[in-house]
Amino acid sequence: MKDLDCLCAGCWNELTEGAVCAECGFDNDTQNETINLGIKTVLDGRYVIGKVEKVESDSVTYSGYDGQLDRPIIIREFFPKGIANRFDDSDEVHVRQKYINEYARYKKSFYNLWTTMQKLHNLSAVVPVYDMVEANGTYYAIIESTESIPLREYLLRNEEGYILWDTARLMFMPVLTTIEALHSNGIVHGSITPDNLVLCRDGKVHLAPFPITEASDKATVLEFTENEGYTALEQYDNKHRICAATDIYSFSACIYRALVGTNPPSALSREANDKLMIPNTIAEKIPMHVIKALVGGLQIYPEKRVKTVDSFRELLDAAPAVKAKAAVEQEDIYQEGATGGYPEYNESNGEKKRKAVVIVLAILIVAAVAAAVYVVQFSGLVDKKETTTAVSQIKTYQVPNFINNGYTQSDIENNGAWNEQFNFTFQGEYSADTEEGIIFKQNVAPGETVDQGTEIILTVSKGIQTQAVPDVRGLALEEATKQLEELGFKVSTVEVYNDGTHIENTVKNSDASAPAVGSLAAVGEEVILQVYGAPETTTAPTAVVTE
Repeated sequence: MKDLDCLCAGCWNELTEGAVCAECGFDNDTQNETINLGIKTVLDGRYVIGKVEKVESDSVTYSGYDGQLDRPIIIREFFPKGIANRFDDSDEVHVRQKYINEYARYKKSFYNLWTTMQKLHNLSAVVPVYDMVEANGTYYAIIESTESIPLREYLLRNEEGYILWDTARLMFMPVLTTIEALHSNGIVHGSITPDNLVLCRDGKVHLAPFPITEASDKATVLEFTENEGYTALEQYDNKHRICAATDIYSFSACIYRALVGTNPPSALSREANDKLMIPNTIAEKIPMHVIKALVGGLQIYPEKRVKTVDSFRELLDAAPAVKAKAAVEQEDIYQEGATGGYPEYNESNGEKKRKAVVIVLAILIVAAVAAAVYVVQFSGLVDKKETTTAVSQIKTYQVPNFINNGYTQSDIENNGAWNEQFNFTFQGEYSADTEEGIIFKQNVAPGETVDQGTEIILTVSKGIQTQAVPDVRGLALEEATKQLEELGFKVSTVEVYNDGTHIENTVKNSDASAPAVGSLAAVGEEVILQVYGAPETTTAPTAVVTE
C-alpha cells in the first residue's frame, strides 16, 4: 500500500503542494465529523476511508481507496441516521437502546441489498460492487468508482432540456433488466430518480448507490426523503403497500422527465387532481405506444398501475400483442386541455377518440403525398425521354454491442430498426456468469461494418445448468468418477476408515457425497466422494516371558 500521508483523501491523487490537493482542491487538514469514521481509517487491512461524500437516511458514503488494487473506490457504511452513533473516538457503532431491533433488521436489509448487487455484477446498469466488509458492528459495501454524471444534469445540459425516444430507449431499456433482477431477489429500489440514475462515459445508464427499501417508506423509523414527482403514493404512509409497481412509477417518471423536459406533478397532488400535462409540441414527438406506457406506469394507485417490469417493457417496446390490442381498442389518452395548449390524461375520459391526433396525421400524410407528386412531376429528377437502369447499392451498417447492455431476446426482436438492418438468429447456452435470459455472445464483433441482412447469431443465457447428483454409493471409485464426469461434475475424494469389511477404493455406502445424492448441483461443481481406504490391520504384541 502506498504512503497514505502522500495521498489526497478526496480524489486519491498524490499531494504535490502541501495539504490542499492540486487536483480536486480538498484540504486534507480537514477532518470528518466525529460521528463518522476518521480520514485514513483502514478497513480489513486494505480499504482506506476518505472524506464524507454523502449522508443518507440509512448510510454514509465515503470517498475511498483500495490499497491492494491502488485505485479510488466508494465506501458505503450502514449507519442509519438518528439510530446509530459513535462515542469517545471509537470506531464501533453505538445503537440507541430503543432501536436495537430496528437496527438489526435494517442492517440485514443493507447486507441483502449489497450482496445482491454484487451477485448481479454482469448486468449493465448494476452498481459495481465487488466486496462487503463487516467491521465496527456494521457493514461496508465496497463499490467501484466510475466517472459519471446524474441523468438530471445530462438533461439540463441538453439545449432543449429533453431528449427524443430513440435516444432515451437506448439509455433506459437496459436499466429495466436490472430493476427486474432486483425484484426477483425480493428488493424494491424505492428511490429511482434522475439524480440516482447516472450516465457513464460509455453512454450506459447505471443505478447510483441507493438506500435500502425501508428508507423510502415514510412508515418506518428511518428518515424519509421525498423525491417530489418520483415518490409513489404508497410511500407516504397510507393503506397502499410498497411493491414492484412502486419502482415502475418512479422509473416512468424518469422517462417522462427525459421526454417532456419537466418533472411530473407529485403523487399527493395527483391524488386530488389526477392529470398529466404534456405540451402538444412535445407530445407529437413521443410515439403513441410510449405515451400509453407512461400512462400505465404513472397510475396514481399501485393496484391500477402496470405491475411487473416485463409488462412495462412490452408496453415500451410496443410488442406485437400490444400493438394489436392498441389497434383494436383505439383508446384515447388525450383530451384538449382547458389551458388550450396542453393535452392531458384523465382516466374518466379514456373512451374519447384521438381526433386531434388523427387530424394531424391526416394532414401530414396528405402533405407527404403532395410533396412526392411534386418531386416526381416537376423536379426534373425524372426524365420521360431517357431510359435509365437503377443501380442498387447494398447498404452497410455497424454492428451494435448486444452483449454489454443487458439486452434480452425480446429487446432485440422488438427493435424495428435493428431487424431491418440485420437478420437475427438466437441460440441458448448455459452460463454460470450471466443471468438467465440475457444475451452474452454475438458471432459478429461490435463495431464491425456488415451488409444489410447479414445474419447475427446471438447467444442467450439459459442460466446455470444443473444436474441431480447420481447415486454412486458402493461403486468402485473409477466407475463413480466416470458417471459424475459424464454429467459435467468435477470429482475429488476423501478417504475414510475401512474396518476390513469393505473393498478398498469403493464409495462409502451412506452419506457418500457432498452435495448429497439426488440433490441439484451446478454442472462444473465439485462433488466430494467418501471412499474407503485400505483395510486397517492390527498385529498382536509379542509376549514377554519373565522368569
